[in-house]
Amino acid sequence: MPRRATPAVWPGVLVPLLLLLVLFPAGAPARADEARVVAEKTVAPRTVDLTIRSPAMDGRKNVRLLLPAGWSRTADRTWPTLWLLHGGVDDYTAWTRDTDVARLTAGSDVIVVMPEGGRCGNYSDWWNHGDGGPPRWETFHLTELRRILERSYRAGTARVVAGNSMGGLGAMLYSARHPGTFRAAAAFSGYLHTLHGHTPGDDSTGWGPSFSCPGTDWRRVWGDPDDQAAIWHAHNPYDLAGRLAGTRLFVASGNGRPGSLGGLPFTDPVEAAANDHARAFTGRLRDLGIPVTTDFHDGQHSWPYWQRDLHAAYPMLMDALGR
Repeated sequence: MPRRATPAVWPGVLVPLLLLLVLFPAGAPARADEARVVAEKTVAPRTVDLTIRSPAMDGRKNVRLLLPAGWSRTADRTWPTLWLLHGGVDDYTAWTRDTDVARLTAGSDVIVVMPEGGRCGNYSDWWNHGDGGPPRWETFHLTELRRILERSYRAGTARVVAGNSMGGLGAMLYSARHPGTFRAAAAFSGYLHTLHGHTPGDDSTGWGPSFSCPGTDWRRVWGDPDDQAAIWHAHNPYDLAGRLAGTRLFVASGNGRPGSLGGLPFTDPVEAAANDHARAFTGRLRDLGIPVTTDFHDGQHSWPYWQRDLHAAYPMLMDALGR
């Protein structure tokens, strides 16, 4: 049997081959259709910003992480995660910009995940008049980002979630649509019954998805509340309340009046509406026998109250993680 010749490996081929092996080691091949981190920047102690190329979003989106003391990419352990979702007309920097979350979490041994959610993303894969496609916020967060965190940033599978305003919707929506993904969920001034008070033909029901969408047809999100009623119900925490059994829950809302932390000298209509939503949602939970901790108070739709809400919910969130 003649010996087969060993093919030569030329230097011009070997160097690129070695580079590929370093960038994409065996067992972790990169696929063209996978989301991936394309930039990473330390912006403050413990604070790292990621830029992710996301097929679900058809572009690049940002995520801010607060890393715990002792965190290492090569550690032989994982860390539980606290996801903090921002409200409308805001971005991934909101929680570190307007609250003391960095100090609050400094000794908690958790990774805090603060993803971009869009000015009016509504934490949903948009209907887009039946065409689907980007923006697909739910897929970006719970599939692409979750996998990146678990694969490359030592995130474990124990998770809790909280959010303000639109982020409060997101916290309950994600927990209900994906039971078991989050051990606990907290909503601060969230619009948690998106069809509250709706009657057929009442387009004012769209105030929730449209509130922070100036210049955008809000029907792209879930469609028309009558014509696409099934999509609305599938993205309404009130309708999905039964799926939250077994998840520890916290709901806070002001009544719109200025409280101890100040605010407008008149009733804030946005917070008053969120309060109606929250009360309807928590009433539904109780009708179903699902426990929920509530904190209804004098207060308005602003960061001083959301920081206080986070502090109030924080012990429960950490207890759900065993912290």
